[in-house]
Amino acid sequence: MDFKPFEKKVWLASPTMHGDELKWIHDAFDKNWITTAGENINEIEKQLSEFIGTKYAVALSCGTAALHLAIRLAGEKIYGIPKVSHGALEGHKIFASDTTFDATVNPITYEGGEPVFIDTERDTWNMDPVALEKAFELYPDVKLIVVAHLYGTPAKIDKIRAIADKHGALIVEDAAESLGATFKGKQTASFGDYSVISFNGNKIITGSTGGMLLCNNKEDADKIRKWSTQSREAAPWYEHEELGYNARISNLVAGVVRGAIPYLGEHVSRKHHIYEKYKGGFKDLPVTMNPYDADNSEPNYWLSCMLINEEAMCRQIRSGREALYVHESGKTCPTEILETLAKYNAEGRPIWKPMHMQPIYINNPFITAQGNGRARSNAYIAENGCVDVGADIFNRGLCLPSDINMTDEQQDIIIQIIRNCFE
Repeated sequence: MDFKPFEKKVWLASPTMHGDELKWIHDAFDKNWITTAGENINEIEKQLSEFIGTKYAVALSCGTAALHLAIRLAGEKIYGIPKVSHGALEGHKIFASDTTFDATVNPITYEGGEPVFIDTERDTWNMDPVALEKAFELYPDVKLIVVAHLYGTPAKIDKIRAIADKHGALIVEDAAESLGATFKGKQTASFGDYSVISFNGNKIITGSTGGMLLCNNKEDADKIRKWSTQSREAAPWYEHEELGYNARISNLVAGVVRGAIPYLGEHVSRKHHIYEKYKGGFKDLPVTMNPYDADNSEPNYWLSCMLINEEAMCRQIRSGREALYVHESGKTCPTEILETLAKYNAEGRPIWKPMHMQPIYINNPFITAQGNGRARSNAYIAENGCVDVGADIFNRGLCLPSDINMTDEQQDIIIQIIRNCFE
C-alpha cells in the first residue's frame, strides 16, 4: 500500500494554541507592561508553583537559563561563592544524565565543572540508579546530580533522591520535557533541590520560549530573581556586587504561557492517546514503545518513541553527521523509517545521542551499571553483552510524530507507513 505525501506537514511536536493566549498578550499591551515585569509573569509563577507543589517559582527567558542559574546556585551552596572570573563548579565533577538534550549538561560546563555521565536504564530510559551508585564508588566527593526526565517519562527519582541523600548531594531536576507527569502521585519538578521546566515551542505547553525555576526556599528564589535581572543592588543607581544575567521572562511570553496553562491536562490526555494508538498499531511488530514505571509513574507522553528489536534491525551505520543503511526483507532501522516518514512529509527524529558520545564530551567520564564505561574492552563487551544502554537505545530507537494537532486518520497512515518499512 502506498500513500501520497501529506499536504500539510505532520510535525514531531508543534505549538498548540487555543486563542486564550491572545487575551493575555493584549492585556499586557493594554497595560503597557511590555517588559520583564507584569501580571502575566506573577500569575504563571503562582499558578505553576501551586500546580507542581513547590513554594516558589521564578519565570525565566528559557529552560536553559533556568538550568544554568539552578546549577550555579547549587554550586554556590556546595562550594561557596566563586571569584567573578570563575564558575561556581570550577574544578569539580558533577553527575549528569547521559541520554538527554545537551542543554541539561552544558550549564555544568558554563560554570567550570566537569560532567560525569551516568548511563541509562532500560526501564525508563532515564538515569540508572545502579550506575549512579557505581559512580559514587568511583567519585565519592561529588555533591551535585543533574537528572532529566526523558521525553516526559519520570526517572526513578525516589531511588536517585535516596542515593543523593546518602552521599550528601544536591539534585537539580530537569523537568523541561515532563511538565504534567507524576511520580508516586507527585508532579515532576517537585523532587529536586532546584527544578526546571521549559516553555519551548515544542513542549507540552508553550510560550514560544521561556522557562521556570522552582524551589522551596524564599532566599533561593529571591537570589535567582536578582541574578536574572543583572544582580542590581537596592541602590538609587546601578550598583552590582555579584555577577548577573539578563534571564527574566518577557511579560508577553508569559501571557502566551498563561493562556496555555488551562489546557495542560487536555494536552497530556491527547499525547497519551497518541502513545496508546501507536502501541496498538505496532502490537504485532518486533518493536516496543518507550517504557515507563507503570506502578509508580504517569508520564505526560510528550514524545512517543519506539525501539526496534535487535533481530529486526537491518544494517545501519552512522558517522558524526550522516547515516547509511541496507534494506533487508522483514527488517528496518531508524534511518530508513525517518527517511520514509520525511518522504511523506512527516517529521520524526532520532533518539537523543548520548552525551558521552558527543564530540564535545568524548573525553568525559562515563559510568555504567558495571562501572567505568570508558574502560571496557571489546572482549568484555562481547562476553557480557551491551553495557552501554544509552548507545543501544540511540542505535535502535526513534521519536515518532507526536503532534497534538495530528489527526487520528493521519496517525493511521503514519502507522501503516512504518509497518511497510518492515516488509
